[in-house]
Amino acid sequence: MSRARPAAVLAMALAAGAHAQTWMSVGGVTGAESLHNGAVFTAGWTRVRIEALSPTVVRVRYSADTRFARPPSIAVLPGAFPAAPPSVKLERTDGAYLLRIGARVVRVDRRSFSISFLNEAGEVVSRDHPERPALFNGTSFKLVKSMPPKEAYYGLGDKSGALNRRNSAFTFWTTDAWLWQESTDPVYKSVPFLLAAERGRAYGYFLDNSFRGFFDLGKEYRDAYSFGAEDGPADYYFFYGPTAKDVIRDYTALVGRTPLPPLWALGYQQSRQNYNDAETFLKHAAEFRKRRIPADVLYMDGGYTLEERSFTVDTKRFPDLPGMVRSLGESGFKVVTSAYFTIAAREGDRAYDTGMAGGHFVHRPDGAVHVGKSWPGDTVYPDFARAETRRWWGGLYDEFAKAGIRGFWNDMNEPAVEDSDLPIDTVYDADGRKATHREMHNLYGMLENQATYEGLLRLKPDLRLFLLTRAGWAGTQRYAATWTGDNTSTWNHMRVSVPGLLNLGLSGWTLSGDDIGGFSGFSSGPSAELMTRWMQLGAFNPLFRNHAEEHTRPREPWTDGPEHEAVRRKFIEARYRLMPYLYTGMEEASRTGMPLMRPLFLEFPEEPGVASNADAFMFGDALLVAPKVWDIPGEYVVALPKGKWFDYWTGEPVEGGNALRVDPPLDTMPVYARAGRIVPHQPLVQHAGETPRGPLELRVYPGPDCRGDVYADDGDSFAFRRGGFLRLSFSCAQRPDGLDVTISAADGPFVPWFREIAIRAYGLGRRVRSVAFDGKPISGWTAEGGALSVRVPWSRKSASIRIALDAPAPPPSK
Repeated sequence: MSRARPAAVLAMALAAGAHAQTWMSVGGVTGAESLHNGAVFTAGWTRVRIEALSPTVVRVRYSADTRFARPPSIAVLPGAFPAAPPSVKLERTDGAYLLRIGARVVRVDRRSFSISFLNEAGEVVSRDHPERPALFNGTSFKLVKSMPPKEAYYGLGDKSGALNRRNSAFTFWTTDAWLWQESTDPVYKSVPFLLAAERGRAYGYFLDNSFRGFFDLGKEYRDAYSFGAEDGPADYYFFYGPTAKDVIRDYTALVGRTPLPPLWALGYQQSRQNYNDAETFLKHAAEFRKRRIPADVLYMDGGYTLEERSFTVDTKRFPDLPGMVRSLGESGFKVVTSAYFTIAAREGDRAYDTGMAGGHFVHRPDGAVHVGKSWPGDTVYPDFARAETRRWWGGLYDEFAKAGIRGFWNDMNEPAVEDSDLPIDTVYDADGRKATHREMHNLYGMLENQATYEGLLRLKPDLRLFLLTRAGWAGTQRYAATWTGDNTSTWNHMRVSVPGLLNLGLSGWTLSGDDIGGFSGFSSGPSAELMTRWMQLGAFNPLFRNHAEEHTRPREPWTDGPEHEAVRRKFIEARYRLMPYLYTGMEEASRTGMPLMRPLFLEFPEEPGVASNADAFMFGDALLVAPKVWDIPGEYVVALPKGKWFDYWTGEPVEGGNALRVDPPLDTMPVYARAGRIVPHQPLVQHAGETPRGPLELRVYPGPDCRGDVYADDGDSFAFRRGGFLRLSFSCAQRPDGLDVTISAADGPFVPWFREIAIRAYGLGRRVRSVAFDGKPISGWTAEGGALSVRVPWSRKSASIRIALDAPAPPPSK
């Protein structure tokens, strides 16, 4: 058979399938060709290419094209796995072809073309459904996988509902989901990445197809789940794991990770739709400082523009924008402005004139520039699929960058317009290749963020700026943080923020948050208690932003009187004291993709009962947060994993493996520190740019595998990429007669703010007899309630602190 014939047969089959509205399988294997890192199979009317990109990542592509041609992926990074791909050995047996990737195996059934992924022990990790592995209908396809009865499913980016996605079905089509609820789908982002896990073992799938797609996790088939799209390539990646952390590392290596943000982006952020003049901004900044409530960011929503035209400023309300930004900067505030992709079709506006001259707007099929309706009236829309357009767009931020604006908020970029969406037949010039909105819709927000990010780097090449986006595709975390969109001021929305943010983190979006207090509460919400509880929870989210619709009641921390203000201040202060821990966690995320906000199963994969637990979560690997998220008086249950824990606020030991019943008063949210961790803290500051005055504090929670670390740099520039950073690691070891704490030698030349280290060791249980620093006895320490406090000088050399305790009391005589 000639190479041209399978393509013709496939076209006929697809046409027949489309006409009959039936799903067709690919059929059995009729040929196999070995490659260095995989194989190409002929199966009925198609060809399937299976390649190992690394020892734990496999790519599978179905195609009628013998060249497996497709445009470059927007999501996948070139050279994601820099090591040479592993060699793969192809073997034929009576019933199957085996691709051996070291000790792992991909098995292809010769009769049904069912693909199975086997681990080193020969056990099936994941497999196609044996009766319906891959199905095609016209241009649509779905890939069907067997679904074990106890397997749990996570990820899929920005989707509402439960932590465990099992028994749900989702559509991938980025959508302006104003006032979304738990059952709303689709919503703002499309990230077709699935993490599957069961009692400590995990694997993953990523479908690299931007057309309208779906994941069905047990709705259509009781014994199978499926994923696919209405058009485009059947092209997916399989991640072997074997742990959930391994899957996340491999997936984020493939599509990219959140870059290390500026330190101030981890501080408290205040926003509101109607902060619409310079006087309001300066007044709020002064109020934060007067009340001693730490804060770093104020937002300018779209009302700062002239007639809602992008890249304009209403000079009546902001007569001296650079002066306002400079004044706010002197009191420690950064300014983030909203930015819309819509360009008013108005001659005389720089964006419109230069965009038309450069051919930077999307077209109708007849070649005319598409003109739609949006907030400023007649509107044109940038063709972000085109590299020249992205470069032009990035240059439009020059005046804002000169004014000192440090962050930009790309809103409404699903894209959402008054016409609801761009017409499906809108034409893009994808660098010489014609593409329509069917393919580009889900990519629009990501490409806008790429254009903004790269443009700002050209304008400020050694300054870390901050981007926030509502819409995105897999890999958008390379450019921007995100939030969960237009939520409401209800206890339910606070509660569902936890599984929502956890799944975003598992999907690679490690810097994410929600609108604290709810974006839309109409005129009534949120209640004072709800706002305070949400502020407590928000202090332990990666992104801590209070934002609201203009017609809602005020949301600033001092709203609702002195009692609520004091509690909200307490938790904002707690976050700023934890800043070394947060920043260290985000630096880890930039290298490994590991989220700062984590579901319990990620740290305790063998623990029964945590697979669907979204009532509590881990903040890093050391702190368990159990917020009050139900508007029900009385106790609720916190299920602590097995082992020893400590109350984070008091240092009191708590035994895990039990269902704790807690009823926290308004000024308390349960947080527990894991035994075996060392958590760095700093003295309180009013903003991230203020130098802490005092020692770096290490809170030591003795236990197995006791460790911790801290990362520091200037928090603002890219000097860390040139070696300008500091990394310290810490450990502790329990002895029968005491405790040893070790501080590593400095890694990196950066000079930090601290000159001393304060050790606060908990759970000692017996009277402290003596303390030695680097082998020499020291004084000045204090001990009470089973905890020791001591300060020691810090140098760049390694150091040790030995704590000697009284001998344990003898057992009572019989």
